Amino acid sequence: MNEGNAAEIMKILRREYRFPRTALEFSSPLQILIATMLSAQCTDSRVNEVTKTLFKKYKSVKDYAFADLKEFEQDIRSTGFYRNKAKNIINSAKIIHEKFNSKVPNVMEELITLPGVARKTANLVLSEGYGIIVGIAVDTHVKRLSFRLGLTRNTEPEKIEQDLMKIVPKKDWRAFSHLLIMHGREVCNAKKPLCSKCQLNSLCPKAGVEKQY
Repeated sequence: MNEGNAAEIMKILRREYRFPRTALEFSSPLQILIATMLSAQCTDSRVNEVTKTLFKKYKSVKDYAFADLKEFEQDIRSTGFYRNKAKNIINSAKIIHEKFNSKVPNVMEELITLPGVARKTANLVLSEGYGIIVGIAVDTHVKRLSFRLGLTRNTEPEKIEQDLMKIVPKKDWRAFSHLLIMHGREVCNAKKPLCSKCQLNSLCPKAGVEKQY
């Protein structure tokens, strides 16, 4: 792990992606929680299509908590793994309604008690919904790029997060995650990374390697 490399990566990607932010569309902590839960194994663009209608139909925590499971499954069907997502969202809403007075928690330890909510989702809810930065959201893009760029040797999200938090200044945690995600979508994709077009080519130990993590 190299703090200097992390700083240089940040500098280069900031030039390329001027306004690092989540692609998910939302207007409240509840909406970013729901959108992030739906985004598992699904593209953000698909999630945004679904939530455009979903957020008009379900406006409050109680709406989700008392939603009909079968109907809700159909509402989110196109995001994939819809049965499990529907169950987790409804059960999470019930807990928020009963235990947290219908307010989405703004504390990591409380958020990760919700069904289907791990640190990645909790980090996004805190940073995007509340402006609270306590960690680095590690999704599949951040996981892949961190490994390829030599910023971690770990493959577990929580361990990767800890590695990144040691070499990236806290003020940059939110932006760093978004920058890696944006670069992962545009250039350093999973199946066929565009190494020849990558601005990080000279810093990347995996550049040009066909079979990469």
